[in-house]
Amino acid sequence: MKSARIIEGLRADALPVQALIDHGEPAILKGVVKDWPLVQRGLQGPRAAIDYLSGFDAGRPVVGYTGAPEIGGRFFYNEDVSGLNFDAKRVPLRDFLQRIADHLDDPDAPSFYIGSTDLEFFLPELASENRLPATLAPFDTHPPIASIWIGNRTIASTHYDFSNNIACNLVGHRRFTLFPPDQIANLHPGPLEPTPGGQVVSMVDLRDPDFERFPSFREALEAAQVAELEPGDLLIYPAMWWHNVEALDPFNVMINYWWNATPRFVDSPMTTLLHAILSLRDRPEAEKAAWKTLFDYYVFGDGARAGAHLPEHARGVLSPLDETMARRLRADLLQRLNR
Repeated sequence: MKSARIIEGLRADALPVQALIDHGEPAILKGVVKDWPLVQRGLQGPRAAIDYLSGFDAGRPVVGYTGAPEIGGRFFYNEDVSGLNFDAKRVPLRDFLQRIADHLDDPDAPSFYIGSTDLEFFLPELASENRLPATLAPFDTHPPIASIWIGNRTIASTHYDFSNNIACNLVGHRRFTLFPPDQIANLHPGPLEPTPGGQVVSMVDLRDPDFERFPSFREALEAAQVAELEPGDLLIYPAMWWHNVEALDPFNVMINYWWNATPRFVDSPMTTLLHAILSLRDRPEAEKAAWKTLFDYYVFGDGARAGAHLPEHARGVLSPLDETMARRLRADLLQRLNR
């Protein structure tokens, strides 16, 4: 493993977000949000940060995850992968923060975690005091979704997200271990459902990899990048990079921003993947090879090429996609699936 590249001297109001994403690899942006109020409260101590957060409780219950001390903070499957190793319940934010506070000095504390909670909906006033500028490109044309992550010493097992990500580490220390998308086979992904947090996760425990069971994980580690984050640091990385996230202190908070540079009418590729499993995976190899060629031509290649030789009025779905065409195509697909 190698360290992710580190960039010093950037300002929150002048982040070259698109250029950093276009670089194609993760980058640690040192101290960009060190002046945010939540970061400053956290530097005073975990109880100061908890008190600050509690003051923004808007009264909407959040989903709190609780795991036994034995899971060591790793929210994952149970032993035989028949279920999950934690409980998830709706709870008032202030109450859940108090549970964490009650165990700050407990070396065998239960694992407490609030993951991927919409910041604007649940904590709008906190969002207004601790946020990246909406004027940053591409946020000015593709507004991001901001989420907050709160907990004690926890581990989000290696997974990927559909969106580009800026992770703002605000309280405590975090370690990201990141793998490029081409390492998927070496990461030994788990079931498509259920999943611990909504996305497929690697079955390998990064703390103690079982190389007999998962031998090719050694190759994944050779391609991995590690990002050690202090309070006020940002980590930016492109969509589809796998990442294992360890929160290392008795109390930790992160806010992240997700976005894609695609119109909102474009569907999730996960729908396509599931339908491809249904329609393509179990066909003869020669047929799959032929379909791969079609996908390369119509989907993964130059989007304009497939319709370039046709009159404009005859291109249909081969024309550039817009909201009207997306609705029409979606209706056609639903009709075909319901036959």
